Amino acid sequence: MNWDPSQYLRFETERAAPFEETFELVRPRAGMRVVDLGCGTGDLTAQIAARLPESETLGIDSSPAMIERASRLARRGLRFEQRDFHTLEGEWDLVFAHASLQWADDHPTLFARLRDHLAPGGQLVAQVPANHGHLTHTALAELAGESPFREALSSWVRVSPVLRPSEYGELLFRLGFESIAVRLVVYPHVVPNADALVEWMLGTGMLPYLDRLPEALRDPFVARYREILRARRHERPVFFGFDRILLAGTRPVGSM
Repeated sequence: MNWDPSQYLRFETERAAPFEETFELVRPRAGMRVVDLGCGTGDLTAQIAARLPESETLGIDSSPAMIERASRLARRGLRFEQRDFHTLEGEWDLVFAHASLQWADDHPTLFARLRDHLAPGGQLVAQVPANHGHLTHTALAELAGESPFREALSSWVRVSPVLRPSEYGELLFRLGFESIAVRLVVYPHVVPNADALVEWMLGTGMLPYLDRLPEALRDPFVARYREILRARRHERPVFFGFDRILLAGTRPVGSM
């Protein structure tokens, strides 16, 4: 997807809010090998590295624009690479993912793959947005069914791969994880108006649709989306409750 770091960072404070609670699930120790999946602009990856002294931290992201920005933060013990996390290699003491796994399909298969990249005693710690039932997402699917967007998208609508919290707990258990923790947290954001919701989605959830639309239909798509949200959320300010799933599990020391 064509990520724009500046657009993404318009809501930097709100997007980073779950980081502290997610990082609390990490069990630090000296000399860890750490990978941050979907590191984005690298700011949070740098915080991970700073909080895990003597560790080697790698941030990976498939977006050239994001990695270009993140690379400015590189230093000894902290580096960045442009790559899809499906191509992850090596063995890690901590696999960390902050709002990135929702872009990958088939979470049971994905989590099994990530487990296999954990060293014995290694941790998987992730925060997964679970707001796909919110108006900001359902309106996108609705809009994708309108002409001329339906024809241009060949009736494609993005279906979220995100599971229910209890399903993640069972998945981690079936994959052999120990010290399993899964929680659903609602983050209570307040934004000025419906247009702010549009700007939020322009940095994330709208991108798969815009990438698939011909250039001539992108501005009309955004304009129609703005019209829908203004009609349905006309109050000022707008309460934007954002559901996120925080989860963690440890690969047993004796596992191979």
